Amino acid sequence: MTQLLDTILLFSLPASGKSEVRRYLASLTPEQCRNDFHLGPTLQLDDYPYVHLMHRIDDELKANGLDYAYYLGPNRPFRDNWTWAVLIELLNEDHANLLAGRQIEVPSAAQHLFDRLDAAHAKVGLAQPLGDTPHRLRVRMAEILEGECRAELDALNRQNAQDKAGRTLVIEAARGGAHGSAFPLCPPHGYETAFQTLSPAILEQAAVLYVWVEPAESRRKNIERGRPDGQGSILHHSVPMEVMLGQYGCDDMAWLLAQSDHPGSIRVERTLLEGDRHATRVYHLPVARFDNRNDLTTFVREDQKLWKAEDVKAIHSGLKSAFDQLAKR
Repeated sequence: MTQLLDTILLFSLPASGKSEVRRYLASLTPEQCRNDFHLGPTLQLDDYPYVHLMHRIDDELKANGLDYAYYLGPNRPFRDNWTWAVLIELLNEDHANLLAGRQIEVPSAAQHLFDRLDAAHAKVGLAQPLGDTPHRLRVRMAEILEGECRAELDALNRQNAQDKAGRTLVIEAARGGAHGSAFPLCPPHGYETAFQTLSPAILEQAAVLYVWVEPAESRRKNIERGRPDGQGSILHHSVPMEVMLGQYGCDDMAWLLAQSDHPGSIRVERTLLEGDRHATRVYHLPVARFDNRNDLTTFVREDQKLWKAEDVKAIHSGLKSAFDQLAKR
């Protein structure tokens, strides 16, 4: 019987093809996923919805005469770069809820998100952005944002209710550093900080699928995929160019692979509190690169009826090779 991969960290630069890979996998039969890619039916977590909802909160704060809480502006980077670690803490919480099958029942999904964002900021040592927001304004913002927040919470609850047996979890995120940066990247930039923040429960089961494109190609595809009404979409949002150059001008995946003491893996050394003492734990995460430098994924954004057989064959072959590597490691 095929040994199934448990957790895939689908990590790479923006617009590299991560979301298209997820859409392609969703188009396959369970038998194809299992036999060709060593995957069970997938469960999915992604930090982009939080990126988008923080922008929406900032929009409402500005409309009410207050400063932005999360970003320097609507098309600018985070006010504090450690917000990258905040996003990982939110994924850790989603992962824990998923494993526990937890159903989050709250009167206001928006107020629940506000509280989660503040708690995640506190976990990484940041001030709670909405902690001093007047109650009447929180209520007003929650009423405006409830629909979007409820949709995200309902999607997580539906997924949490599913049987996890025989399934593969896919966790998507993009990280990087400024164009021209030296390595190692300075925390909190890059994947090294992400691995240092991910929960041990994720690290114990994870392998990394890296969708490989060059930063210049990432920037080109980021512009190409953007739609004016697409900022809430994982397939059609566009990252501002200041962020692309300052936060995603390079990434440290190749550097981390080169430093590892196990070929084909990334070494993650963590100091964890176990009982009343600290202990060092080392994780070796298998890594495979899906080579998308010669664009194999853009066609997946189209209606599936328009997919060409030769394009499907190319993406399928490339993914099969990458997943075979992960299964062997």
